[in-house]
Amino acid sequence: MKGGAGGERRGRSQGERLRAGPRSRRDAARSAPGGAAGGANTRAFSELRRPVEDCGEGKFITSSARMDFPATQPKPAADGKIIYYPPGVKEITDKITNDEVVKRLKMVVKTFMDMDQDSEDEKQQYLPLALHLASEFFLRNPNKDVRLLVACCLADIFRIYAPEAPYTSHDKLKDIFLFITRQLKGLEDTKSPQFNRYFYLLENLAWVKSYNICFELEDCNEIFIQLFRTLFSVINNSHNQKVQMHMLDLMSSIIMEGDGVTQELLDSILINLIPAHKNLNKQAFDLAKVLLKRTVQTIEPCIANFFNQVLVLGKSSVSDLSEHVFDLIQELFAIDPHLLLSVMPQLEFKLKSNDGEERLAVVRLLAKLFGSKDSDLATQNRPLWQCFLGRFNDIHVPVRLESVKFASHCLMNHPDLAKDLTEYLKVRSHDPEEWRVRKEAMMGLAQLYKKYCLHAEAGKDAAEKVSWIKDKLLHIYYQNSIDDKLLVEKIFAQYLVPHNLETEERMKCLYYLYASLDPNAVKALNEMWKCQNMLRSHVRELLDLHKQPTSEANSAAMFGKLMTIAKNLPDPGKAQDFVKKFNQVLGDDEKLRSQLELLISPTCSCKQADVCVREIARKLANPKQPTNPFLEMVKFLLERIAPVHIDSEAISALVKLMNKSIEGTADDEEEGVSPDTAIRAGLELLKVLSFTHPTSFHSAETYESLLQCLRMEDDKVAEAAIQIFRNTGHKIETDLPQIRSTLIPILHQKAKRGTPHQAKQAVHCIHAIFSNKEVQLAQIFEPLSRSLNADVPEQLITPLVSLGHISMLAPDQFASPMKSVVANFIVKDLLMNDRSTGEKNGKLWSPDEEVSPEVLAKVQAIKLLVRWLLGMKNNQSKSANSTLRLLSAMLVSEGDLTEQKRISKSDMSRLRLAAGSAIMKLAQEPCYHEIITPEQFQLCALVINDECYQVRQIFAQKLHKALVKLLLPLEYMAIFALCAKDPVKERRAHARQCLLKNISIRREYIKQNPMANEKLLSLLPEYVVPYMIHLLAHDPDFTKPQDVDQLRDVKECLWFMLEVLMTKNENNSHAFMKKMSENIKLTRDAQSPDEPKANEKLYTVCDVALCVINSKSALCNADSPKDPVLPTKFFTQPEKDFCNDRNYISEETRVLLLTGKPKPTGVLGTVNKPLSATGRRPYIRTTGSETGSSVNSELSASAGNRSREQSSDISETGVSENDENPVRIISVTPAKTEPVKNKEINSDQATQGNSTERGKKRTATASGTENIHQKTEEKSVDETGPSLAAKTRRGRPTKPEPQGTTAKNEETNKPPVRGRKRAAANQESPGSLEAGNAKAPKQQDTAKKPAAAQRQIDLQR
Repeated sequence: MKGGAGGERRGRSQGERLRAGPRSRRDAARSAPGGAAGGANTRAFSELRRPVEDCGEGKFITSSARMDFPATQPKPAADGKIIYYPPGVKEITDKITNDEVVKRLKMVVKTFMDMDQDSEDEKQQYLPLALHLASEFFLRNPNKDVRLLVACCLADIFRIYAPEAPYTSHDKLKDIFLFITRQLKGLEDTKSPQFNRYFYLLENLAWVKSYNICFELEDCNEIFIQLFRTLFSVINNSHNQKVQMHMLDLMSSIIMEGDGVTQELLDSILINLIPAHKNLNKQAFDLAKVLLKRTVQTIEPCIANFFNQVLVLGKSSVSDLSEHVFDLIQELFAIDPHLLLSVMPQLEFKLKSNDGEERLAVVRLLAKLFGSKDSDLATQNRPLWQCFLGRFNDIHVPVRLESVKFASHCLMNHPDLAKDLTEYLKVRSHDPEEWRVRKEAMMGLAQLYKKYCLHAEAGKDAAEKVSWIKDKLLHIYYQNSIDDKLLVEKIFAQYLVPHNLETEERMKCLYYLYASLDPNAVKALNEMWKCQNMLRSHVRELLDLHKQPTSEANSAAMFGKLMTIAKNLPDPGKAQDFVKKFNQVLGDDEKLRSQLELLISPTCSCKQADVCVREIARKLANPKQPTNPFLEMVKFLLERIAPVHIDSEAISALVKLMNKSIEGTADDEEEGVSPDTAIRAGLELLKVLSFTHPTSFHSAETYESLLQCLRMEDDKVAEAAIQIFRNTGHKIETDLPQIRSTLIPILHQKAKRGTPHQAKQAVHCIHAIFSNKEVQLAQIFEPLSRSLNADVPEQLITPLVSLGHISMLAPDQFASPMKSVVANFIVKDLLMNDRSTGEKNGKLWSPDEEVSPEVLAKVQAIKLLVRWLLGMKNNQSKSANSTLRLLSAMLVSEGDLTEQKRISKSDMSRLRLAAGSAIMKLAQEPCYHEIITPEQFQLCALVINDECYQVRQIFAQKLHKALVKLLLPLEYMAIFALCAKDPVKERRAHARQCLLKNISIRREYIKQNPMANEKLLSLLPEYVVPYMIHLLAHDPDFTKPQDVDQLRDVKECLWFMLEVLMTKNENNSHAFMKKMSENIKLTRDAQSPDEPKANEKLYTVCDVALCVINSKSALCNADSPKDPVLPTKFFTQPEKDFCNDRNYISEETRVLLLTGKPKPTGVLGTVNKPLSATGRRPYIRTTGSETGSSVNSELSASAGNRSREQSSDISETGVSENDENPVRIISVTPAKTEPVKNKEINSDQATQGNSTERGKKRTATASGTENIHQKTEEKSVDETGPSLAAKTRRGRPTKPEPQGTTAKNEETNKPPVRGRKRAAANQESPGSLEAGNAKAPKQQDTAKKPAAAQRQIDLQR
């Protein structure tokens, strides 16, 4: 074995002793022993040694000299050789006692301790003794003191005889080092009397590097493993730094000077890093950590090989630590990232594993590596970082969850990674599958917002970069899950506006937060406060029920209230039991009730609320039950109803902030908002809070500030201020007379000359807060009613609004005077006259600011009619019948009630929307709903298929809002079935969501209200089916009961509704709906009971519905739970002997309907079809190539009806439906062109290159472009004389028909009834496509139609 030696004299009794140790066992020329501190070099041990000879006297001497030791008597060894002992030491044999052996060995130890490598004579003399000490007697001696002294001697022997050991046998060397290793266990007890000797043994071995001799042994690994395990096991917190240093020296020399580290030896080091061992022996962990740091370059390849075997090759058997690889990687990275240079690429490979659990483990590991405070792994290893970010979108939910958990922790330590992480958090905050993922993502974003925006820890720039977080978090409140809503409320109270801040600071935070939110976030925040306030009301009503005597009705009401409260808590199913338990506790504990009453009282302050919550929680807590789900649920309830943000003090602070903004002394600019924005947002905030906390506003200071806002020029600010007075000013008249006297003239002025919104709020404010409201309202009504002048429409709008609301709020006083105003001015002078001519630009919709004052006045006039009737709530004067006829006429005439063609298309759209909305508003009052005829209902329903996108959109929103509040009769929900024909994908999706919401609310209402069973006909969602069937039977597009394309349209509308209804088979509802459809076939159409075709269409729709129900449900054949009741308004009573078992659709048609064979054109492509009900005219589309006078009246059947499948993705193509096409206006052919010639040109152009292969998407002309040529058409009418088409007008005699018209109508069988236009088949939401890119559908047979007939039908429009 090769090696070097270095020593330092350090004698305990003789000064310094020599520290020697092999420097390198691979030295070519053996190094001479030398002092560790620079001592003189000596000759190599091999040169010093001389052959040992037997002198014949029993003594061993060297060949160069014979040495005598007079004080030492030679003792023969077992092998006959003479052993010389140090002076005074007698022979050591097994014949003497242990104490004597110890005594003699101590002297031997002292002798060897004092010897150095230069003592050649002594080395030769004591060589037999050195060999003797390695005998079995000493190595296996049962006495530990003997073993310790022998080990010390052996350690010194290795030092003295370095670099060659006196023991030549490999087995003997192995036994010796294993023996020495076992003795090192004595280091464990630092209080032992022998500890100094153990320390000396360790020190000697470390300095000399004695274990390096073992490299020459074949099984040296066994020795090293034993040594490492021993040292790691004995190290403890009682050892000083010297002990640890010597251990490190000893082990590091073995690692660094060896050929490599075996897996077993590596395991002996790494095992100290795994959590279980780390927790058991922290000092062993620290020792291993420092050892790895010291040997990083040598040991790194061995570590890389280990992880490669386990991670890549999957050889878990290579080590017992294979199952701890990820824990080891984490610890090794923390020790020194260089230890894992070759391992990180392997982790990227594991991140893409097919095993979800394996990916999860790697994500957990990398989350810790990337997120640790001093880690720069994300910047040093970008590929691994990017691969890790991909796990935010992992298909495995736990992986996504772990990713978002990591993000918030990482962002705190590494704000530089915010750009990468926040986008992924934003996406995961809307995770569609798992609430826990959304929760972690939202909490991470919230912590980030609080750190950088509220605390501004990284300055304004950093705050600006994450300012979007507040909006994103509040948007989550739109989620349907109650858990999401509760989490947003928690985040708002803890992170966005921390409730533990002082009042002024808290309100400043809220003030500027509200001013900087986007509109959707503002709505979400308002909704949050509204929901919390509603829950407070439910709890207040529950407490009121506790005050009432016990009764069956009281118990039923209390049960319903408990169920409502439970729905507002997490896991409503479990919450019901807890809420019931809480209710029992409330009934038994009067003090608890009083605490809860104080908590929800309007005067409760934020500080009082905090005390109440803690007190109630303390009373309900159970010390013996650490985890109390009942208490947690009650805490959820208390947190939702407690006023933790808003009280009188808070409102006062908000008002002061707003005053500072008005005065220009606030920090608006520093907070990133302009003063005007801050003032307007502040008033809006106060307006919202006036609904939820009205009592908190009652102070002179607050009202003085609001009066100041009323005088401002900003209309929105003044409007909000009036509404705040309306909501909160109930005690102004009695408590604050000065405010009252100042407020009244302002409200009068706003009601007469303010904006329409201000006028409305002013009238309602007067009605709400003043006792002499009749006098006040009369002072407004009389001058306004006398000053109405239709010639100045811009000055009419505000008076009409005020008069309408006055008549609604005080009908007893103003209903009669209003009747003359309605008859003489509203109808006769305003609605039945067109004083101005609208702009003929072909647009179907214009922004509010572009609408003419006259049309705005007419819209308000229609609203006034409705408000007047809603105030009266009776039809004794038959005014409602007249109004409904007027509104129906408005719809029949497409908004042009006078039919003078002076009104623009966009203004007509406004009036159609107003008329449809008015009918729907009147239907919310039972006395008027009864007199609305089926025809009027159908006219109203068809507004949802209007040709103008905005009309359809706004009408659907109004319809949904009224249905959700259960204000409209159930039949109006059937209108949504017509949305299946809407060409815009988003509108269909919106309608479906409305249906889902409405059906869910109705079903929930029936469950929560036992009394609702008496009104099932008006509440049960399944009862919409007969209304839908009747409505579709009277659809003007449904003219031929046997036409497959029309039947397919009917089927699409039916399935649009039935799909939602049949999601669940609640109470055997599938069979119930089937029974209803079958029963309808036993009745007649009450609208036209004696008309065979009307009844045939009704029965055909029933058969289509039965076909759909049977095909979609296997449960519909069961017995219906009850016999359905059909509405008599739409169906006659079944006749006793009437049996209708006829199938109105053939088997072939049935198959075609169910297989969904694609149709060549759009669902809404009905062209020139006769109407079965007054009120809608066929809609005619132009082709992209038409540049002539008007559109072709005849399209082939294939071009007339595109399948819904083809039109379902229209929203992706984007035609601007309501805008004109300038190119087409320029290319309009002069109206004087001969009709036949126009016809030929149009046919040729339509045929050339405009058809596409079947099944491909095609875009049609933008809706409204058929109106582009309106001006040209009017010229044609003027120049060719009277209109060539008869126009059927509701309530008026038909004009005489010119010659040829009757023949044409008889020939085509399509009477041109004037009425509503349908939305174009390829109509789009505004601004989505350039109309110039539109393509025409196929028109194969267009040229075959007679040109004269074409022109004649064109002019009917």
